Amino acid sequence: MRAVVMGAGSWGTAIAKVLVDAGTETTLWARRPDLAERINVDHTNGDYLAGITLPDALRATSSVEAALSGADVVVCAVPSQSLRDNLTDWLPHTGDDTTYVSLAKGVETSSLLRMTEVIGEVSGVPAGQIAALSGPNLAREIAEGQPAATVIACADEHRARDLQQAFNTGYFRPYTNTDVIGCEIGGAVKNVIALACGMASGVGFGQNTLATIITRGLAETIRLGVAVGAQIETLAGLAGIGDLVATCSSPLSRNRTFGARLGEGATMEEAQEATNGQVAEGVKSCTSVRALAEKFDVEMPLTGAVHQVCHGGLSVGDAVSSLLGRSTKPEIYD
Repeated sequence: MRAVVMGAGSWGTAIAKVLVDAGTETTLWARRPDLAERINVDHTNGDYLAGITLPDALRATSSVEAALSGADVVVCAVPSQSLRDNLTDWLPHTGDDTTYVSLAKGVETSSLLRMTEVIGEVSGVPAGQIAALSGPNLAREIAEGQPAATVIACADEHRARDLQQAFNTGYFRPYTNTDVIGCEIGGAVKNVIALACGMASGVGFGQNTLATIITRGLAETIRLGVAVGAQIETLAGLAGIGDLVATCSSPLSRNRTFGARLGEGATMEEAQEATNGQVAEGVKSCTSVRALAEKFDVEMPLTGAVHQVCHGGLSVGDAVSSLLGRSTKPEIYD
């Protein structure tokens, strides 16, 4: 099996390292020729994973054609809202039996499609050739070789098991799952909830508040997931609560960091600087996730509040007041 990781940001680079460490022949595509050259010569990606030594066997290129030539597995590691345009450019260089793996966690704003649905629509391949990888996976910790687990979700269980072996290392343990919807909904919503946790932290609230946001965020995730066809068990697992806790709790999370700066009073532009220019997926996903919830008539007040802060001019303080001022109700309801 030969894999190519399309996108040399922090997560794409970390996953490329995982694949090589698992014994899978892997190429990393970087948009910028200078970055590809540094990876090949210095075996580092200082722009996104400073201080991490990459395997000698990992080769990088800025040529789309060279990267994709002969690839059995194409790992899509670009931001969710740019996946469609990128994949359209890549498609002439991929094979009919190519397996696609999405690392992006979001819902496309224009179509409200999940990332595997975008891949299917653009490529025309059946759902069984498309997988999603999701779990409590902070890029730097994975790149450092710290123990972690993930979920590889694919409608074709045999293909999922092949991918499981391609990604399996002594420190990175993949589990398989056929519930692609659950894995993707968990990954998309957790970025939004991480923004909310960051905002609360930036304001100065403590652990009670953060635990409340995480728990109520999980309730929102489950309500939306079930409405669109996910399994509750998936959302109670690594790709659901596991990813949610990691992203909401760690200062390594871009979404949490972005939210914290907003909570401290920063503008959207200033908060972007705090993430070193990298994309905080939740900033755009809060809009598409909210729209998806409205489409399925699902109540998601935390998601709505985050959207209003990021795109509606609402202050973090007013967002907190609006959430606390909502009418009381049972913890569990339809």
